[in-house]
Amino acid sequence: MFYPNEQQMRDNMLRSLSAATTTIPVSPFLSSFSKYVVFPGFVDVHVHLREPGYFYKETMETGTRACAAGGYTRVMSMPNLSPVPDSLANLNVQREIIEKKACIFVHPYGSITKGQAGEMLSDMEDMAPYVAGFSDDGRGVQSDDMMRRAMLEAKRLGKIIVAHCEDNSLLRGGYIHDGEYAKAHGHRGICSESEWGQIARDLELVRETGCAYHVCHISTKESVALIRKAKAEGLDVTCETAPHYLILDDTCLEEDGRFKMNPPLRSPEDREALVEGLIDGTIDMIATDHAPHSREEKGRGLEKSLMGVVGIETAFACVYTYLVKPGTVSLERVIDALSTRPRERFSLPFADEYCVFDLESEYEIDPGKFKSLGRATPFAGERVFGKCMLTTIDGKIVHQNLDSITEDK
Repeated sequence: MFYPNEQQMRDNMLRSLSAATTTIPVSPFLSSFSKYVVFPGFVDVHVHLREPGYFYKETMETGTRACAAGGYTRVMSMPNLSPVPDSLANLNVQREIIEKKACIFVHPYGSITKGQAGEMLSDMEDMAPYVAGFSDDGRGVQSDDMMRRAMLEAKRLGKIIVAHCEDNSLLRGGYIHDGEYAKAHGHRGICSESEWGQIARDLELVRETGCAYHVCHISTKESVALIRKAKAEGLDVTCETAPHYLILDDTCLEEDGRFKMNPPLRSPEDREALVEGLIDGTIDMIATDHAPHSREEKGRGLEKSLMGVVGIETAFACVYTYLVKPGTVSLERVIDALSTRPRERFSLPFADEYCVFDLESEYEIDPGKFKSLGRATPFAGERVFGKCMLTTIDGKIVHQNLDSITEDK
């Protein structure tokens, strides 16, 4: 891991900045670390870039520009696209777009099943050399046998299964957490077991198959406990959660589509368990589940809006403001979760990739200024600390915040 005061990091960053064409002065970033701090480029293992198929929600260009603005140099793109990357031919459609339009590294997932329909395995062997792993994110694999077969094939290919855990039989039309807010406002709730029950099933299959397994966006205290126990047993298991699950709970809900995501914001007890899981390392990574939709799709209220919020541009600032500054979670653990553990788990290089943050800069989150086409965030209007000033990859600047530097002067 790199730290802001390490000479090697300073030297590498100096070379990167000197090699780039920029009007930003180099010296402030390397001499005043009380204000500007250099981190290794962040890695998000869970983003929805929407292209091909849904470019009206997000494009590869706008999505990766948003990633760079959040300090991210590598992301993994989820497969709920059109066409679904369930064959090499379909995957190559996305790979060509990445090659032409992405300003950072994008590592696609292949789907677990054909069309993410859960009925037939995708062409996993053909796609294996070109994907970060296999996921049907957005849909849980309902069949035990299908997941077993997927795990065995992933094991054979040396790839990881990245699971969206959701038991459809327990959803019952729900769309927010089955908690006090749902009861008080007449909403249909999603029970916690719909998540942790399928995690429990998958962990049994991991014991059986020996597959490398990663759980997406956990949100319940039971999920944390199950994964903690599995790790203690030595199973090859990792997991992620998102900033909104660490910071918000269902007492924060409003009748607005920007508070609707899947899984939903859970109870205060769940949030506390997630924070503890992050602190003790049970939760390996912080991923955003950046999921942009159109203004119309998110403007139908809490009940009828589509699931999903954006968060790639605000992730560090929110976690830093609400967890690090109060002393709840160390900055070291946060950077570990944003950069080091994702690279280790998915065998990504510790390369010449950096982001520079102004930790003293306080500002209001304004979705109208996002580079992403998505605008729906539960953190709109919040005042946070930690502004990304610069993101570089191999000496090339992929994001720079010149306006803020001018303001500082």
